[in-house]
Amino acid sequence: MNIILISLFIAGYIVITLEHPIRINKTATALITGVLCWTAYSVLVTDSESVVHHLSEQLASTAEILFFLLGAMTVVELIDVHDGFTLITDRIASRNLRTLLWIISLLAFFLSALLDNLTTSIVMVSVARKLIRNAEQRRIVAGMIIIASNAGGVWSPIGDVTTTMLWIGGQITTVSSIRSLFLPSLVSMVIPLFLLTRIYEPEEQTEKATARQGISRPYVTPVARRDRRIMLAVGLGGMLFVPIFKTLTHLPPYMGMMLVLGAIWVVSELIHSDKDESERQKFTAAYALSRIDTSSILFFLGILLSVGSLEVSGILQNLAGSLNQLVGNLDIIVLLIGVVSAVVDNVPIVAASMGMYDLQTYPTDAKLWQLLAYCAGTGGSLLLIGSAAGVAVMGMEKLEFGWYLRKISWLALLGYVAGATVYLGMFALLQ
Repeated sequence: MNIILISLFIAGYIVITLEHPIRINKTATALITGVLCWTAYSVLVTDSESVVHHLSEQLASTAEILFFLLGAMTVVELIDVHDGFTLITDRIASRNLRTLLWIISLLAFFLSALLDNLTTSIVMVSVARKLIRNAEQRRIVAGMIIIASNAGGVWSPIGDVTTTMLWIGGQITTVSSIRSLFLPSLVSMVIPLFLLTRIYEPEEQTEKATARQGISRPYVTPVARRDRRIMLAVGLGGMLFVPIFKTLTHLPPYMGMMLVLGAIWVVSELIHSDKDESERQKFTAAYALSRIDTSSILFFLGILLSVGSLEVSGILQNLAGSLNQLVGNLDIIVLLIGVVSAVVDNVPIVAASMGMYDLQTYPTDAKLWQLLAYCAGTGGSLLLIGSAAGVAVMGMEKLEFGWYLRKISWLALLGYVAGATVYLGMFALLQ
């Protein structure tokens, strides 16, 4: 049975990684793989009732993540459709490339902790397009946006889907994660940023030409400006409230996110109540729901179901034991997991790790879980295809895999190692 389940999972994963060459959407493959794994498990065991029971438990835990992501993505889309993020991006006035690198990277780092690394990378690349005309300079900035967005998503429970998974699963808590992972995450971004601004010599003529061009901003009515402020405040304020809601009520995080979605939905209806139906359509939550990346949510569903079948069958626990015998040092195992996440999607890797190690042996906020959150989040920056943020920026700026490998990957690796060293050093000093 184990051989069949592993073969189905590996075969499905190979097809997922070959999404572009074979032109089969990875979501379809993930869903098929998830169903086939559970079907094989059900057919090959004698107690089918226990399989249904395990499936129900897996679906319940998976649904918490999916509903949380659905709510968060809709809230972000509502802010974006009201141009709420322009209140942040319009404050950037500098045209000096080195200054822009620092401003944009720091903005991406902190913004991704409030939103998520994928949304943040899309927003910040859009900002870079407005501020930087030179294509090569913008590619450099885009590379740093990937690193900064992934690093910023690590220390916040809502900043990266893998961190959210660990938070919802009870492996990490909000305050402890911020306290333990903020500095390592910041180091993993600052090291590449510092080196990049030291070694990269911008073309002076291009900078001056860019400065002379200026940025023309369309006229915004006072009412529209008011709506931007309201939606940004309600959206970001609500997302910051979600961890507080979980702490106060002890309810799952998706309940807090659903509350925030309901609140911003009501606000969007109220501020556009005087418009006719056709005019207010694009500002409604229903329209925002039609624009979110639903295929990504279904992809997570398929992957998490696949990994769940490996967990309940005991395969992941056996894998953990084999790794412990082969490598021995758990810190090195987690660091290697981070490197692998640059090649293989970090969602199934973290899901598998959650199944490999239990909370009885490694309790909440143990070093294993915090280091895993850091490595899985920042490790995706090592390659262009290693994270959702990287894939999104690659499409928007037409970045090449080889270019990123030559220009950015080695910087991301230095930051990755430096941040991990800082975390391990902090852990050793505080014990």
